[in-house]
Amino acid sequence: MSSEIDPTLPAAAQRALAEAEARRKEAASQPPLPKELGGRDGPEPVRYGDWEKGGLAIDF
Repeated sequence: MSSEIDPTLPAAAQRALAEAEARRKEAASQPPLPKELGGRDGPEPVRYGDWEKGGLAIDF
């Protein structure tokens, strides 16, 4: 991905692309999150809106 922004784009688009690039750089510089100990296996339950254990799904 090129860090150069197309000068033919509108100013608002150029600002948005520059801000997105800055956010990506900031996120890449953050230390990784620690591994959760004793958590559930599988996909993150908050993302999918329910928590499954032993074949039973419990909605939040």
